[in-house]
Amino acid sequence: MAFCILVVPDVSALVAMLFLGNVMKECGVVDRLVKASQNEIINVVTIFLGTSVGMTMQADLFLRPTTILIICLGVVAFGISTAGGLLFAKLMNVLSPNNPINPLIGSAGVSAVPMAARVSQVVGSKYDPQNFLLMHAMGPNVAGVIGTAVAAGYFISKLA
Repeated sequence: MAFCILVVPDVSALVAMLFLGNVMKECGVVDRLVKASQNEIINVVTIFLGTSVGMTMQADLFLRPTTILIICLGVVAFGISTAGGLLFAKLMNVLSPNNPINPLIGSAGVSAVPMAARVSQVVGSKYDPQNFLLMHAMGPNVAGVIGTAVAAGYFISKLA
């Protein structure tokens, strides 16, 4: 966290909140606050955020070809990053045959927490019911989130 904040100070709020949630959960001291933030607080924030964005968004400004293009570019970006993760894991297996890596772990590097890791778990368990990839897939999944936050902070600092 400190390294990310020192490298890109504009990302400090996002990265600090991500790590604050992890510290609260792992310390075991503030159980009520952890449960409230996982359930009630996140639900209230989601409702208020969705309502405020929905009330201020005008249909004629939102429903444009540019918006559809941005959504399509997002889908393409997810596809490319998933394929890149799979191919990089396969390349690592070729370069290091003594320590093989399941390519589904590479596909979880997409920063769609925790959905990409869950998809890796479901696909892996379909082929081998004894295969438990979820916790291994969450590592690159969270790394993707941190990388995305740092990249967004960098772009905000340079473009704003």
